[in-house]
Amino acid sequence: MQFNSLQFLIFFPIVVLICFAIPKKIRYIWLLCASYYFYACWNVKYVFLILFSTVVTWFGGILIEFVEDRNWDRKTILRSKKVIVFLSLFANLFLLFFFKYFNFAFHNLSIVLGHIGITLNNPEFDILLPVGISFYTFQALGYTIDVYRGDIDAEKNILKYALFVSFFPQLVAGPIERSNNLLKQINVPAMFCIENVRYGLFTIGYGLLLKLVIADRIATVIDPILEDYDSYHGMVIVMCILLFAFQIYCDFHGYTQIAIGSAKVLGYNLQENFNAPYLAVNVKEFWRRWHISLTTWFTDYIYIPLGGNRKGKVRKYVNTLFVFLCSGLWHGASWAYVIWGGLNGLYLVIYDLRILYPCGRSILCI
Repeated sequence: MQFNSLQFLIFFPIVVLICFAIPKKIRYIWLLCASYYFYACWNVKYVFLILFSTVVTWFGGILIEFVEDRNWDRKTILRSKKVIVFLSLFANLFLLFFFKYFNFAFHNLSIVLGHIGITLNNPEFDILLPVGISFYTFQALGYTIDVYRGDIDAEKNILKYALFVSFFPQLVAGPIERSNNLLKQINVPAMFCIENVRYGLFTIGYGLLLKLVIADRIATVIDPILEDYDSYHGMVIVMCILLFAFQIYCDFHGYTQIAIGSAKVLGYNLQENFNAPYLAVNVKEFWRRWHISLTTWFTDYIYIPLGGNRKGKVRKYVNTLFVFLCSGLWHGASWAYVIWGGLNGLYLVIYDLRILYPCGRSILCI
């Protein structure tokens, strides 16, 4: 079900009306049912994947808290918690790998082994990539890590936790929510507020403007050029690249604005995902403004655990490059995305070096 579809135009008002017509204590059950219906509209079979991810990470959080309360020595407790987190991460990342990266990995493995005379039969699976799997997997894994760190208590109600993972406004394309924000709101249902409705509808309208009026109209201009770029040259290609930058921004930002607005109507506050990134004055500021929920996720759950900038400059740059390579791979299973991620990581490293060694003191001035 797309946000800009007639189906959603019918679905959303019904969800809102029933949500505020029923008692507050059972609203989360209604929203959970609505969220699973929303996801099933894409492909019913993939509901089992999000259900699996939900059960594994919820049970992992319960086990972590159970272990923490045992009267064991601290070393045993810590080791047990790490095992639980590892198993939760492995189970979820294995599903993500199988559905999104298996064919890519096997294809590259075949090329490498082919150079030494080993031929592999290609067992490519002709399956569709489950919609939103990268988003809800990261959201669920973030919860597990938060419980492990002691940042939040494990959620005892599996239905409330299931709503946190599957909340339909941000299920398909983010923003990637944190447990200390959305899960806490689920536990404290909001009252109906006309101001929330007004602001939410305005935000939805703004998102539809970005998506339908700007992004989709630009797409009609540049898509023929991108599909047959060999037939074009010069300023046509330059203008196409510039328009593509605005098209992808308006498309993604528009979608997340619709998500934020839809959640606001229901009384939930989602985090902002874009903050005028093209007005950034440098590459570092750009990545603080673009796809904020993903950037902060990688920072909190990969970059900082790797040591961040606490272990010297060389380690900081290695961590930065690694995180951006992972970010590139997260966006898509192809070397183009990996290279794109690596280049952006390299730009950040060069920018940081330029700050450390300004013009006149280093050959890094560019």
